[in-house]
Amino acid sequence: MRAAEKGERKGHYILQDKTRIQLTGMTEPKMRPHYVVKTNAARVLDKLGIKYELREYEVDPDDLSAETVAAKVGLPPEQLFKTLAVRGDRNGIHLAVIPANEELDFKTLARRTGDRKIDMVPLKEVQAVTGYIRGGVTALACKKDYPVYIDELAQICDVISVSAGIRGLQILLAPGDYIRAVKASVVAITKGEVGSH
Repeated sequence: MRAAEKGERKGHYILQDKTRIQLTGMTEPKMRPHYVVKTNAARVLDKLGIKYELREYEVDPDDLSAETVAAKVGLPPEQLFKTLAVRGDRNGIHLAVIPANEELDFKTLARRTGDRKIDMVPLKEVQAVTGYIRGGVTALACKKDYPVYIDELAQICDVISVSAGIRGLQILLAPGDYIRAVKASVVAITKGEVGSH
């Protein structure tokens, strides 16, 4: 019998049957623990010594909106940041990281990147370009080290949430740590009112 089945396993895990959780750090003998998957994005943070929390949520393939994910992980939408893969006409692929409840200002981002025009990478190309599927795109452990631009709204948050690289899992961490990990440029790139940032 494995240690976890005996109720001796200690550590971080989520129990499938939450009705019998005790504060002892041990599982009940007949309960199987459900371990949170460690993704490449989390491994990057481990390697850098950055503290973070992984939060799972149930995926609804019919609603992958960032606002829905924010509600499922218990954060306001302005603290959950979505990563958008965009392509400039002069400088190629960039990643734009913006709050769930905001829209990307393509013209402003183009000025920041030195492009005349920027468009979203077509959905059918996102996985080939980033290594991630829609709903799981993250700048952490991306297929290539693309330039990352994060909206300055991140700096007013104590904690932000970004995709962990798969649907159903988010990484919560300090915005300064995320900015350092992905070498992001902090800029105003959302369509908020002038002077609102």
